[in-house]
Amino acid sequence: MKFRRFGRTQLQIPVFSCGGMRYQQSWSDLPWNEVLKEGQANVEATLARSIELGINHIETARGYGSSEMQLGPVLAQYPREKLILQTKVTPKPSAAEFLETFETSMAYLKQEYVDLLSIHGINNRVHLEETLRKGGCLEVCRQLQKEGRVRHVGFSSHATPDVISQAIRSDEFDYVNLHWYFVNDLNRVCVAEAAQRDMGIFIISPNDKGGKLYLELPKMRSLCAPLTPMQFNDLYCLSRPEIHTLSLGAARPSDFDEHIAGLALYERAGEVTESINQCLRNEMDRTLGAEWCRRWWAGLPEFIDVPGGVNIVEILRIWTYAKPLELTEWAKFRYNMLGNADHWFPGEHCEKLDWQKLDAVLSRSPFADRIESVLREAHTLFHDAPLKRLSQS
Repeated sequence: MKFRRFGRTQLQIPVFSCGGMRYQQSWSDLPWNEVLKEGQANVEATLARSIELGINHIETARGYGSSEMQLGPVLAQYPREKLILQTKVTPKPSAAEFLETFETSMAYLKQEYVDLLSIHGINNRVHLEETLRKGGCLEVCRQLQKEGRVRHVGFSSHATPDVISQAIRSDEFDYVNLHWYFVNDLNRVCVAEAAQRDMGIFIISPNDKGGKLYLELPKMRSLCAPLTPMQFNDLYCLSRPEIHTLSLGAARPSDFDEHIAGLALYERAGEVTESINQCLRNEMDRTLGAEWCRRWWAGLPEFIDVPGGVNIVEILRIWTYAKPLELTEWAKFRYNMLGNADHWFPGEHCEKLDWQKLDAVLSRSPFADRIESVLREAHTLFHDAPLKRLSQS
């Protein structure tokens, strides 16, 4: 395993983290007597493999159903000082509710402290205000730090870049969990701002949200050879020193193997990914045009400024990567979550678009005359049955 300094926390964190949202039995709390023996054995085996590989950053959340509860007895099998434990609690309207939720997490985890506590999902300005205001969630975190029950405080976000930047610039957080990987460069400014402040930078779901790269994907496999798509994406992210760790949402012990194999090229990450990166970019340029690929996002409004709340930025991003690289299943999944995932993936898809108002919305885009046809094509290609996040299933 390779380790990096996790920003100003000074923790030496493994470049892969064991995310806890896929090995648990249920997306809601369960009585312990309903936990299946074979399911709990799988959690134990997954954690054992993680620790064996040196992946000692164990990451979960109150919102991950039975994950914390199932982790509790497993964590007790390992020396506490050898683990970096992180959980996450969503912003709450009151400090009392936030503290109560944190206490539930700690009771399930059976721990006296966590190394990392995230405000889980500062996904809009209301959440940021609930966190930062006097008497808000952050004050609870500061008290918990004084009591030694929390070592470092950060936040996770699925927000638009302007909200993430505002949270980073508050200088109240030691680290950030955010989206940034090959198919999503929109948070590049946020990554730079966090690095300037010596914050730890944790990448959320680079394999699932980053393209469902664990699927067969014949075209991607051909373009990424000799690496697999997941190995390319891992090394593409880790070739940036400001990126510290990538979440691997392991559902079983074998889910780590492909990533670990890719670490053989860790020292040459920039070199080996550059040629693949160029190959992928060339295919995108050939299919969509180099000028589009270079700045398709220029002048686009965020969804809150679009009539009907249509998330034009996300729709165009999905289309821009999915069409040339044949990431169809990923595109359908992401597109049909629009309008169904609340603030976790905000905005609507094209069914809610008032096409008569589109020209005014796109007045600052250099591609205004092209975007309507792209939006219509994206809807035709990707629209299917409405989908929900795993935690809503």
